[in-house]
Amino acid sequence: MRERRPWAVALAACLALDGAVPLAWRADVLQEQPQLYQPVRSSGGIVASQDGLASAVGAQVLRQGGNAVDAAVATSFALAVTHPQAGNLGGGGFLVLWLPGPSRAGRPGCGAEAAAAEQRLGRGVAVAVNFRESAPRRASSGLFLDARGGVDRELATRSLRSTAVPGTVAGLGLVQRCYGRLSLAQVLAPAIALADQGLVVGPDLAASLALARPLLDRDPTSRSLFLGGTGRPPAAGSRWRQPQLARTLRGIAAAGEAGFYQGPVADQLVRLMRQGSGLIEHRDLSSYRARLVKPLLGQLRGGHAVLTMPPPGGGVTLLQLLHILEPMQLERLGLNGAATIHRMAEAMNLAYRDRNHWLADPDQITVPTATLISQAHAAEQRARLQLDRHRPAAELASQPLLLPDNPNTTHLSVVDRQGGLVATTTTLNFAYGNGISVPGAGFLLNNQMDDFTAKPGSPNAYGLVQGEANAIAPGRRPLSSMTPTLVMRPSGEPWLATGSPGGSRIITTVLQVILNRLVHGLNLATAVATPRIHSQLWPDQVSLEPGISPDTQQLLGSMGHRLVAVPAMGSANSVEWLGDAQGSLGVADPRKGGAAAVAESPP
Repeated sequence: MRERRPWAVALAACLALDGAVPLAWRADVLQEQPQLYQPVRSSGGIVASQDGLASAVGAQVLRQGGNAVDAAVATSFALAVTHPQAGNLGGGGFLVLWLPGPSRAGRPGCGAEAAAAEQRLGRGVAVAVNFRESAPRRASSGLFLDARGGVDRELATRSLRSTAVPGTVAGLGLVQRCYGRLSLAQVLAPAIALADQGLVVGPDLAASLALARPLLDRDPTSRSLFLGGTGRPPAAGSRWRQPQLARTLRGIAAAGEAGFYQGPVADQLVRLMRQGSGLIEHRDLSSYRARLVKPLLGQLRGGHAVLTMPPPGGGVTLLQLLHILEPMQLERLGLNGAATIHRMAEAMNLAYRDRNHWLADPDQITVPTATLISQAHAAEQRARLQLDRHRPAAELASQPLLLPDNPNTTHLSVVDRQGGLVATTTTLNFAYGNGISVPGAGFLLNNQMDDFTAKPGSPNAYGLVQGEANAIAPGRRPLSSMTPTLVMRPSGEPWLATGSPGGSRIITTVLQVILNRLVHGLNLATAVATPRIHSQLWPDQVSLEPGISPDTQQLLGSMGHRLVAVPAMGSANSVEWLGDAQGSLGVADPRKGGAAAVAESPP
């Protein structure tokens, strides 16, 4: 059977999760104007995020002389104002950076931790930041079990007990102190102004708040913050002010992390926990620390270096997949052809099998990271692939797991004028977290405790069936799929920053952006827009975005795959560095209507 790959239709079919495809990405427009596949270009740096106002904040910081870290931190705090779905003050995340120049280990507050974490590459250094939320000290493995031993999903996702200790403020403060050029107060100023003076609500935000109205209406503080006195969310075109959030941001600007983890904000959060049977105490907040860690490093085609997040982030699984698939010459099989998709899906199932069994917080559990990302393990996994049929999840699950000895998040990417790269992903877990806001502080709380294994064999909200290693324990950070990633050229020069939201689909989204760019040779915009697939062992199915041809789907079905159509997966806002003379490129994923803002107009 000959497969048809209608490119314009396939690319245009990447639907937004909560709305229609933007006009510029409709099939008829793309057929008439193929130049719309092109990323934006700048000689002064680019910020690509899920919100245009936030991207513009980051671009303005670049224009003011800030580097990629300054812009990323400014954009992240701006997203706390403009993108409450993942409003990150109450959440956590990960960040990977590469900056030209010497080590920053000598800076106050960085010291030996930076020296141990930095990876020298080319003319600069790379480092990762782990600001994943952590379980409160009073948390226990049976936290979400009901009287019959089952998982109480309401308790696990919509109660104060679902809230882990937030990490975003600590992480952004740490990376700004160690690697930024500007002060924390300087990069926070635009976010404070947006919260204080108000922002004009766009149609996407208005629609999102309207959709979240039943959840936000359950909590009196969230109802007041997001629905106002009328009980309705702000309408598109109206000005929305957030004075409580502005006050919290001012406290952080003045006192750094202490303005969040101590003082009035901490008091308000702990008081809420006591009133609502939550677990977070003052000692949980005051003892929380973000950490500088060494990025995972993988080598691909001709010496491209891939820098990504170690556990509890998703980098191990990403590198496993890249190492399994690289020798299979997917470019000869064809982009999104049945043979390519089959190999990717079967590799995904094997990698997620490893993920669910072995991965956890390495501060508390021994994780065989080096073995899992080794070429030897990739070769062993590759040998398990059957190239003509799907191996059912139950068949894989029945085999012993042996090793050789030895949905709401947001992502942004930044490239500055000197080629500095930052990729950072933050989350509340669900859209609007557990829907509960801190009185007087103006921000929502996460429901990240659901990312732990509440009960072995019981899936979490994303269908992941995880193991004992990821069980709830005091101080432990839950396993995550967040995978901010950088790719360096064989020369050691910076090249690509990418990442995505999307729960368990984050890793496979990042994988496909890299494969599309590096293996299939697509430009950055097309690499991001191309329809995606996802498989994660359980449930035993392959998710397909619109645009995969019917002939391809029929061939996959004949191999034994159960195919499930989904509207869209991920939002891979990405940037590229071309070199001192050429500048940089950027693209915001059309699936969620983000924006890429340039630091200056192209020459």
